Amino acid sequence: MKKGVNVVMKIVKQAIIIFLCLLLIPATAVLTAAVKQRFADGPNRVFSGGPLVSGELHTGPEPDWSFVGDIPTIELQLLDPPRSRKIWVAEADGKLYVWSGYMSTAVGRMWKRWPVQAERDGRAVMRINGTRYERQLVRITSGDVLDGISAAIADKYPSQTSRAAVEAGEAWVFEAAPRN
Repeated sequence: MKKGVNVVMKIVKQAIIIFLCLLLIPATAVLTAAVKQRFADGPNRVFSGGPLVSGELHTGPEPDWSFVGDIPTIELQLLDPPRSRKIWVAEADGKLYVWSGYMSTAVGRMWKRWPVQAERDGRAVMRINGTRYERQLVRITSGDVLDGISAAIADKYPSQTSRAAVEAGEAWVFEAAPRN
């Protein structure tokens, strides 16, 4: 009887080792893809990317940002750290805005580190339709301007971002202002 139990335990142990080795294959593939994307020109749909280097750099007068109403996401790169990500964007009263939700939760603050980094150093590059724009992200925490921004966001996305959410710190909104 004891010999049979030992054989079964040995088989179970080997099965667990095989299972864990098989789990390593997709885990390694995902990790490799994430690391590789960090050195790429921009993000992909899943992973953040490296600095935005391709595309013409916009010079000249401030654009009419109304065209972003037809664009679902843009690429945003902070200068410090130089990582890029895809992000939602909205235009209100001729100005460009980006935002991040879930900022009052521990998971949200761990998952979305870019808003804290942007508040510390708001220098950014945005790539929209292949053109790069140098911007300064300026956090907006209160005021009547949030009513128009919230309306623009709600018209475009299934987002719960509202003036009350921003003023409570649940969502962080940044104007993508021209960089001097």
